[in-house]
Amino acid sequence: MFIKDLKDCEEFIAGDNSVLRELLHPDKADLKLGYSLAHAVINPGITSLPHKLNASEVYYIMQGEGLMHIDNEESKVLPGQAVYIPPNAEQYIQNTGTVDLIFLCIVDPAWRLENEEIL
Repeated sequence: MFIKDLKDCEEFIAGDNSVLRELLHPDKADLKLGYSLAHAVINPGITSLPHKLNASEVYYIMQGEGLMHIDNEESKVLPGQAVYIPPNAEQYIQNTGTVDLIFLCIVDPAWRLENEEIL
């Protein structure tokens, strides 16, 4: 059995300027995964940098509120919502609330630096 605790995950600033902690990644543990799972935080008033991944991504909003931008569309996002981001879509998210915007990021196939383009 494999269990990973968020507090044991190293925090780092991602290329898009969000604060990430990777919970599951096939390169970080001996797991047979095709995807990666990360915990993301964006502070109030902050917007992540526009970027593209060549993989599909899902954000699951856990806390806060924001404005999600995917290509030429934008929509308010709230806790309990999942957002699908297609491969190669320009994306960024803005924290429009007064508390941290916290969400999970699922990338399939697993996220890799060389597959991300900051715009």
